[in-house]
Amino acid sequence: MKALRLAEIGRLEVVDLPDPEPGPGEVRLRIVATGICGSDIHGYTGANGRRHPGQVMGHESVAVIDEVGPGVDRLRVGQPATFNPVVVPEAELAEFAGREQLAPGKRVIGVAREVVASFAQLICVPARNVVPLPETMPIELGALVEPLAVAVHAVRRAGVGADHRVLVLGGGPIGQACVLALQMAGVRRIVVTEPTGSRRALIGRLGPTALDAATADADAVTDALDGQPDVAIDAVGISATVRLALSATRLGGTVCLVGMGSPDLELDAYLVSTGERALIGSFTYTARDFADAAGWIGTAPEQAAELITRVVPLSEGPAAFADLAAHADVPGKVLVRVDRLTGEEA
Repeated sequence: MKALRLAEIGRLEVVDLPDPEPGPGEVRLRIVATGICGSDIHGYTGANGRRHPGQVMGHESVAVIDEVGPGVDRLRVGQPATFNPVVVPEAELAEFAGREQLAPGKRVIGVAREVVASFAQLICVPARNVVPLPETMPIELGALVEPLAVAVHAVRRAGVGADHRVLVLGGGPIGQACVLALQMAGVRRIVVTEPTGSRRALIGRLGPTALDAATADADAVTDALDGQPDVAIDAVGISATVRLALSATRLGGTVCLVGMGSPDLELDAYLVSTGERALIGSFTYTARDFADAAGWIGTAPEQAAELITRVVPLSEGPAAFADLAAHADVPGKVLVRVDRLTGEEA
């Protein structure tokens, strides 16, 4: 099989690797497309230290079931599917049911360096982590399930209700996914702050009001929402965005931190304590969050396709990574069609 491997920090290469064979309870997936996550870019540049030379990354994927291992009977060859990258050991499944992302023994496909992940044409995963998708759905939308699951979890962690006013800070791929997750939850009063014009335009096509982050302040947010937000979801995660989130939300409001733009933050503690605001964290998702995200994407909502900006074949994957690492103006998600080696196959 072909795979996109991190040859060294800042350089990817297309290589040949042995085809994996599914073991008992496993499924082999033939990957169709994999999205380039911000964490993949940080691994490519060496910024997060969570990816390593020699590793095959990838965890935002859609595939077709290629082969099932012994003991697997609920899935069939040829089904379109995605997979939940958070793999919990069987011994921890019962104890951490409903909070799988907190299981101490979990392994995350695409992060674990010893696992050949989904920038490869074939991957083997536990059958319990495979989520079938409708055959009627445009297959590339399946690569959006994983980032949408991140957003669904954040919305639920924040306790968002359909009648809430919500501020989303950051209109990149996770902020965009947060808009979809809020719409899944029935929320209609949404404002997004984003510095890049092309991303503000994309947010506008999704429905919410998009404000320029360079000039937006608490008053501008309140004006756009016709009231202070009940909840702010920070999809950036730097001191400036947390500061705006805390100052803009109403007394007693909630700020959910899902972006990880900086490992350290300056925090105005008085905005938390005297305003009785809650500041909570959100990371990955539960198995239910992932399944619900897949179910919603499976309905092929019109706005979901807006999140995909570019689709490139496997041979152009290294160039796509380099462009994103250089902060190219790409408003939405870039997908690598792992099933297509060159553009001529499209």
